[in-house]
Amino acid sequence: MSTITSSLTKWQKKKLWSLLGHVRLSLLFKASVHGYNVNTFHHKCNKQGPTVIVAYNKSGYVFGAFTSKDYGQTGQNVVDDKAFLFSFNDKEVKEAPLRVFSGNPQFAFTDTGPNFGSLMFLYNNTATVHSNPATYKFDPHTMHGNDLQLTECEVYRVEDCGGLLEKPWRNVQWNSERRKALLSIISGWKPSVSSVKQARILLVGPVGAGKSSFFNSINSVFKGYVSSQANTGTAGTSLTTQFRTYHIKPGSGVSHVPFALCDSMGLEEGLNSGLDVDDFASILKGHIQDRYQFNPSMPIQPESPHFHKSPGLKDKIHCVVYVIDTSKIKLLSDKMNDKFAVFRNKTNQLGIPQLVLLTKVDEGCPLVAEDLKNVYQSHYINKMVQEVSAQLGVSMSAVIPVKNYSQELEIDPQTDILLLNAVVQILRAAEGFFDDLYNPEERSE
Repeated sequence: MSTITSSLTKWQKKKLWSLLGHVRLSLLFKASVHGYNVNTFHHKCNKQGPTVIVAYNKSGYVFGAFTSKDYGQTGQNVVDDKAFLFSFNDKEVKEAPLRVFSGNPQFAFTDTGPNFGSLMFLYNNTATVHSNPATYKFDPHTMHGNDLQLTECEVYRVEDCGGLLEKPWRNVQWNSERRKALLSIISGWKPSVSSVKQARILLVGPVGAGKSSFFNSINSVFKGYVSSQANTGTAGTSLTTQFRTYHIKPGSGVSHVPFALCDSMGLEEGLNSGLDVDDFASILKGHIQDRYQFNPSMPIQPESPHFHKSPGLKDKIHCVVYVIDTSKIKLLSDKMNDKFAVFRNKTNQLGIPQLVLLTKVDEGCPLVAEDLKNVYQSHYINKMVQEVSAQLGVSMSAVIPVKNYSQELEIDPQTDILLLNAVVQILRAAEGFFDDLYNPEERSE
């Protein structure tokens, strides 16, 4: 599953939120990827509820149209008293956006495509806009600078985030004392089986979900500054092509790091692509060694030099953590959900505990983007936790929202607290694995 990314900058999103309220924007259509084609637009955007078209030109204008009604390729005129055109300019950050409503109460757009009469996007299936201020009255220079050639055109589904709940649905202390306490809990934890010095945690998830970013973020917490050791990016296929075991060096007042994070290829929908379930099983059993190069068309063979024939308990995986982008939960295909089910079943067979990390919570909810402390009061994040719990068949308590470090240059105490809290939950899950072992004589005193 290729990763399609938004062209909206952080401040441009804030401009849209000033027009739309605190809403969640899910990218449905991107012309540079899907083509400047009306039929493709309908295929991607029909029956999606409220949507906003965002067009970009070389003159720095970001302009478009919002409608609360469905597209359906009916060819009929659609009435929507909430529909409006908008515009703002990259060079005028402090200026309020332009908002223009229809002058005809019986018309919002014509459902032959993104056709708002006064502005027709994807005009003649080209990267242009037809502009004719009529039903919507505006100054063409103010709307788009008289530049009708587009550099990009995107369509987003607009979802109400539901605001903030009256009380947090999980209680988190957001202070430096709690951060120190979490570091102390982690530093003092050790597996209850003497033959194991570190819990081995396997990160699994779709391409672009944030597996490698999670390791980098945890590493950053312990280093005390933002660092990047594992490859991250927005490639359409997995950037992780090797099995990697990452050991985090003690730091930030921690004398011992009792876990290692294992990274694998991203999950992909197609055959012979992404992490293979047989390779996954081999990783769980401790057969695959560090830096094994995955071959999606053929799982590892026992004669491979990276195949560990007699793994011990210390080589096995003690907890599986599924990593899912909060923004992509509703976009998970049936094939991807089926793949998760296969992996979950294999993990259950081996009695390994499983958790889910919901990454990019700040991108999922604008209220969380404004203040990370809203994460457990956000109606939308709570709803996504419930949805992923139902889709993957895990309890809500096993779903943990986090924010990875991505664009930041310095660490942030609140981000650290979310990340460290996730690590504590992972270690507690791993402890459950050791508790279920049948060799009580191996337990440490």
